[in-house]
Amino acid sequence: MSPDDDSVAGGADRLVGAVADGDDLAVEAALRPKDLGEFIGQTRVREQLDLVLRAARARGGTADHVLLSGSPGLGKTTLSMIIAAEMAAPIRITSGPAIQHAGDLAAILSSLTEGEVLFLDEIHRMSRPAEEMLYMAMEDFRVDVVVGKGPGATAIPLELPPFTLVGATTRAGLLPPPLRDRFGFTGHMEFYEPAELELVVHRSAGLLDVEITAEGAAEIASRSRGTPRIANRLLRRVRDYAQVRADGRVTREIAARALEVYEVDARGLDRLDRAVLRALLELFGGGPVGLSTLAVAVGEERETVEEVAEPFLVREGLLARTPRGRVATPAAWRHLGRTPPEPAAGGQPGLFGT
Repeated sequence: MSPDDDSVAGGADRLVGAVADGDDLAVEAALRPKDLGEFIGQTRVREQLDLVLRAARARGGTADHVLLSGSPGLGKTTLSMIIAAEMAAPIRITSGPAIQHAGDLAAILSSLTEGEVLFLDEIHRMSRPAEEMLYMAMEDFRVDVVVGKGPGATAIPLELPPFTLVGATTRAGLLPPPLRDRFGFTGHMEFYEPAELELVVHRSAGLLDVEITAEGAAEIASRSRGTPRIANRLLRRVRDYAQVRADGRVTREIAARALEVYEVDARGLDRLDRAVLRALLELFGGGPVGLSTLAVAVGEERETVEEVAEPFLVREGLLARTPRGRVATPAAWRHLGRTPPEPAAGGQPGLFGT
């Protein structure tokens, strides 16, 4: 299984998964900000992008090609649509996995209109032949279409109208330097601070006609793992709980009770995250333990543990990847209400001084 598979990378079936499923995409379309002024968070990227777009409009030309990198759910697709809106241009949306042949890309490029924005999601998963065709298209607005096969094949140059490519990737390190260098602007999307997520929750609650208190928004934001997509998803589930088991108003208490039902704890960990930590602590004494052994202990695939659960646990300082295996940190012991074991008498201190 590829680490980029939706069932692995991001966990689309998890309430705290950052990959969007069909329901998320439909709701996101309604909640998505329409311009940079409405966009919350990513202050530095937003300011830099605003300068790029204003300058392009002043020149009366198309904007430079833009590369947006960062984890799923942080707003890369939203920013691509804002770029098109700010430039008063249409947008064409596709993805790297959908372009497996150079002909697929040539068909898309040849149908673009002048100034159009082409959004290419997961650009690092595009095939190599299509990638090489993209070099010339981005730099010279031209592609060579090969007609025929073998010695009789002929390359026909095809001129393209000026367009703006917006590439999005969750793995910027996988992009080859020749492709990365052809982007005029590169923005890295950071995880959101709780205060920023509170603003996201309040804005979304207004659009969804949900009455919410400041404390209720803060409770949801604190469990959203720094990701607006997760914050919006949790808000919808809390709204459901408030409508069915309360008076429809979202308070801190209602939000906490609702998310307890959905097994999202105060730190944003869900069932899978806690299962990994419990196995590490209860079965292996905090580690170190190999990834495959840990995956068997929690009844999941190795890739699921490595790509879905571990990134957040590592970012939260609850788990460490070491050459000897996975190790629980003292924070993991405390989060599960356990006391870290004392080091053996006369022994060397552990990895984290325990």
